[in-house]
Amino acid sequence: MEAHFRRALRVLRIVHEFHKEGYQLMRIAPGMSPSGCSWRCSIAPRSNILRSHGAKLRDWDRLAAHYSSAQSNEYFGWSDAEHDDVKTLAAKFRDRMPDIVEASRGIDWQYAGWYVSMLGYAEKELFPIAYADWHGEPDTRFLPLSGGKSELLMPPPGDAEEEQTE
Repeated sequence: MEAHFRRALRVLRIVHEFHKEGYQLMRIAPGMSPSGCSWRCSIAPRSNILRSHGAKLRDWDRLAAHYSSAQSNEYFGWSDAEHDDVKTLAAKFRDRMPDIVEASRGIDWQYAGWYVSMLGYAEKELFPIAYADWHGEPDTRFLPLSGGKSELLMPPPGDAEEEQTE
């Protein structure tokens, strides 16, 4: 597996570590950069994930940590994470993002089960994509995957309402 895939998978496995500890309200909001060259993944509690789409953030600036494959192994902008394994990254995340972690405490078997299925695809280098400038209107039953596959069911909805426009 190429380095950029290994790093992206490591980010997804951080969330899985928290799920195993009872923080199953922790969610991902994955997508592609406008250029299509970088995979992005935000980590947020269910309270910051849209009710209308279980893999999209409501608020980019509140209760969300952001990773881009363009950051390479400087996960979430951390310059001291170059050689860290998943457990070490999860410990750093807990220390550096305590608000996100605490807001993610709780059981959500439906999402945790979906997440394990998603990890199976990611381990085959098929990463979820909830947003991309070049995506057409996807089938709303499925979350698109890199490589064009769309066999992964949409994740359960979050708790956040859409922003009100005035």
